[in-house]
Amino acid sequence: MGWLNQVKFDFVIVRFGGEIGVKGKWTRRTYEKLLLRNMKKILKHYDIPLEKTIRKRGRIYIKTKNAQETASKLTQVFGVSSVSPAVETTSSMNEVVQKAVELANTTLKSGSSFAVRCHRVGKHPYSSMDICEETGKQILAKLKNRKLKVDLKNPKFTVSIEIRNESAYIFVETLRGVDGFPLGSQPKVICLLSGGIDSAVACWLAMKRGCPIIPVYFDIAPFTDEAATAKALDVARKLFEWSIGFPRKVYIVPHGKNIEIFVGESPRKLTCILCKRMMYRIAEQIAEIEKAEGIMTGEAIGEQASQTLHNLRVLNEVAIEYPVHRPLLGFNKLETEELAKKISTFEISTRKTEGCSAAPKKPATKARLAIVKKVEQELDVEGMVEESVREAKTVIV
Repeated sequence: MGWLNQVKFDFVIVRFGGEIGVKGKWTRRTYEKLLLRNMKKILKHYDIPLEKTIRKRGRIYIKTKNAQETASKLTQVFGVSSVSPAVETTSSMNEVVQKAVELANTTLKSGSSFAVRCHRVGKHPYSSMDICEETGKQILAKLKNRKLKVDLKNPKFTVSIEIRNESAYIFVETLRGVDGFPLGSQPKVICLLSGGIDSAVACWLAMKRGCPIIPVYFDIAPFTDEAATAKALDVARKLFEWSIGFPRKVYIVPHGKNIEIFVGESPRKLTCILCKRMMYRIAEQIAEIEKAEGIMTGEAIGEQASQTLHNLRVLNEVAIEYPVHRPLLGFNKLETEELAKKISTFEISTRKTEGCSAAPKKPATKARLAIVKKVEQELDVEGMVEESVREAKTVIV
C-alpha cells in the first residue's frame, strides 16, 4: 500500500504456522530455530540488513530499517503464517496510544471506518480494553476533521497493538504467509518434474511440508522438442525461489532411448505404463545416491490414462525401496491450476512445447500387472536403468 511508505516502520512481527505451535516443546523450539535460520538466509540473499531478532513463543520480532521489504520477502518462507511491518515503542500506555494515533494519522482516510485491537502478554497497570478504548477515543478526537467512524465488526482499517511485557508494537497491515513447516524440518525427496502444471505444484507442496526437493527431469528427446527441457528448468528455477539457501540441483535423465525400446518392442497401449515404471526405477536409484526418503510425483486420480486408480497400483508395484508420494491425488485440475498461479509456476508451465509423440492413441487404462511384468522380462530393464543413471547429468539452476 502506497500510503504506508510514509510510516517509518522499524520492526517486523513474524507469526508461525499453527501446526508449529501445537508441537511438543522440544520440537517446537527446533522448528522455530530452523525457521529463523531460513528467514536469515532469504534476507541475506536479497541484501536486506537486519539489526536484531527476538524470538518469543509464537513470534519472531525482527528489527530492521527495511521493514516493508523484509515483510514482503518473509511471506515466501515456509512456516510463516503472517507478517506485519510495525512501529516499536515501550509498554507505557501513553507511549502506546501516542504511537497508535501517529500511525492512524498516516493511514486512515477521510470517512473511513476503523477499529482498534490489542493483544497483550505480561502484567501491566491497564487492560487490553483500556488500550483499545483510549486509543479509539484519541484517534476520533485528534482526527475529527476526517469524520472517521468506529466499526468493530467490519472496519476498513484496523489499528493493531501487540504488547509483550515491556515492549509494544503497533501495525495496520498483515500479510499472509504460506504456513507449513520450515524447509529442512523433514528429509529431502526426489521430485519427478516434467515442467507441466501438476508436477510443479507437487514439488511446492512437498516443500511446504518441510521437504527440500531434488527435481528429476526425464528428457524424452526425440519424442519432444528442446523447449520442453528449457521449460522444466525454468520451472525448477521458479520453485527454488521458495527454497533460498538450499541446493538448486536438477537431474536430467536421458529417457528417449528407453521409450524407443518400448515403442519398438512392446504393445503400444502399454507405452505410458512402461515409461512411468522405468521412471520410478531410475528415481529410486537417484534417491539412493542422494539419501532421500521418497519419491514425489504430480499424479492425480484419473488425470491421465496412466493415472487411473488401477494403473497407479501397477506403477506402485515397481517401487520397492522408496515410497511414492502423490500430494495431488485428490485435486481436480482447477484446484491445481489455482495453486500454480499462486506460486507463479503457471505461466511457465503453460508455455507451448511439443507433447510426447510416443504416447499411444489408445493407452491402457486398466493394465494387467502380469502382462506388464511379462513384457518387462523380455527387455533388459536392469541395463536400461543402469545406463540411464550413468548418463544422467546434474545442473545447478
